[in-house]
Amino acid sequence: MNTIRIRRMADYDRDVRREVAEVFVDGYYNELSYFTQDRNTLQTAFQDLFSPEVFYVAEVQGVIIGILACSHNGQRAMPVALTPLQDALGDKTGKLTYEVMKNEFNLALPYDDDTGYIECVATTEKARGKGVSTALMKHVMKELPYRRYVLEVANSNEAGLRLYPKLGFREIERKPEGHSEDSGFHERIYMEWSKPLNLNLNR
Repeated sequence: MNTIRIRRMADYDRDVRREVAEVFVDGYYNELSYFTQDRNTLQTAFQDLFSPEVFYVAEVQGVIIGILACSHNGQRAMPVALTPLQDALGDKTGKLTYEVMKNEFNLALPYDDDTGYIECVATTEKARGKGVSTALMKHVMKELPYRRYVLEVANSNEAGLRLYPKLGFREIERKPEGHSEDSGFHERIYMEWSKPLNLNLNR
């Protein structure tokens, strides 16, 4: 694969919301298709909800192929709002989508200022298995100032469960999923990684 370039969404000099939405819908289509199977409608519903300050974008030769958000206790990645969802999906489906997603994306994070929360990791279908998510993760873990990183992964996400331990994440908690019939998974697995302390032994 050609060189992967990573930038913060807010640093683009063009409007990339639709491109980011395409990757988001591609990555989470199995879950999002519960609301509608029309990818274009889903992209319209979510394209204005991303927080550019905490989203990081991977591109190859100018084409966006991967996304990752690193939220913190003052800013979530994708606060869902009722109006754009209803505008795209209709009143009934938009309200359902909002009710389902608001607790996932709108609640403040219970972490301190030194902790980044990784969420919304997705790649295009064609880019999967080519190191895009790894590159995004390594970029964020190296470049951002957080001492500790936390993420959540569904027990059904085999790719994530292979990747995150390779990057040094360790499991810290499991929570049963209350609506496993609808969500398609049974447990939420929480993992963390902390930067090693730089000890000066030559004092």
